[in-house]
Amino acid sequence: MNVNYNESQRNRGEARWSVDRGVNVMVVGCGALGNEVLKNLTLMGVQHIVAVDFDHVEIGNLTRSVLFRKTDALEGRYKTDVIEERLLELNANLDIKTIRGDVAYDVGLGLIRRMDVVIGCVDSQWARFCINRLCMRAGVPWVDGGINELEGTVRVFVPGVNCYACNLGPEGLKDLKRRAPCMGFIRRHEEAGTAPTTSLIASIIGAVQVQEALKLLQRDALNDGSLESLCGKMFYYEGEHLTTRLVDFQAWDDDCVEHECWEPVEHTEVHREMSVGESLQVLYKELKAQDVEICLRNDCFVDFVSERATDQQWEVMLPGRAVESFVEQHERLSGIPLSGLYQHEYRRIDSGFPYQGLTLAALGIPEQDVLCVIVDGKDRYVEMK
Repeated sequence: MNVNYNESQRNRGEARWSVDRGVNVMVVGCGALGNEVLKNLTLMGVQHIVAVDFDHVEIGNLTRSVLFRKTDALEGRYKTDVIEERLLELNANLDIKTIRGDVAYDVGLGLIRRMDVVIGCVDSQWARFCINRLCMRAGVPWVDGGINELEGTVRVFVPGVNCYACNLGPEGLKDLKRRAPCMGFIRRHEEAGTAPTTSLIASIIGAVQVQEALKLLQRDALNDGSLESLCGKMFYYEGEHLTTRLVDFQAWDDDCVEHECWEPVEHTEVHREMSVGESLQVLYKELKAQDVEICLRNDCFVDFVSERATDQQWEVMLPGRAVESFVEQHERLSGIPLSGLYQHEYRRIDSGFPYQGLTLAALGIPEQDVLCVIVDGKDRYVEMK
């Protein structure tokens, strides 16, 4: 049990929580919600926190983000750098790790496996989908929050019980990659000369998210009914008319491919700074295999693109996620739509891969990742050093 509930306090109607120092919590997204969640976790005594975000602090963040300052925006500081500095001001003994990157590609599954709970403070369906995929693979519960002006929601997803992907439905799956950030309505308010109130809703929803995360850590109390989780329900808050309600929000389709749990996980001496050739040799030896293929399950590796109309080729040598930026910045390619280019890619890496000297990092594999490896025709999962 990681969180202790004082029964005598409960009997007096005063809930008092204390957090086990060994608890590990990851927060994905360091915007308005992320600020509130991270602040609350630190004040509640959580000692081990991982914060993930890829963005810079902007002036528009300052109206709703308690941990950011004007100088942070003017200097264009990364949110994760500022978060680390400000949380350590609240608790100098905090063990905080930050990841400046995208949860879809830059967070290793081995790190997720070490978390007791993940809290999502993101602004798009795609980011939520990626958090859900990681948590399902690792068997870790996660808490989602969303805000929009004076409305907010909180949902809890537990592997085996409730799945974000299953709740999306066919239409939601079509819109996965559409980003709908809160900056959009912030700017609309600013243009209209009105004040966005996201600081208010962020504080409310962020508090409920942390409350639900701490509940998930007290499994005995959840099992005996002393506490009740939001898993299977959605908490909805509407501030304009001060209403709240709980809505059934539970779906689990046994055929959903996102439920794939990566286990058992074996440990390996492979690390991301190793070359492909070295990594394969280590895996051959450790797994006692005759044939080994490393699967790039979250992305691909692109060695070149070619123009469909002329077949002219340009070397890329980047993970697939970086190709669009590469094209936009390329003097010759910037005017060509992606639909006019052919992308040559690799999704499986074996002894026939032509770039054996490239590191796993160059392929886009993050630190502490778990590799899906096909060993003599069977899937196995190995965690990198």
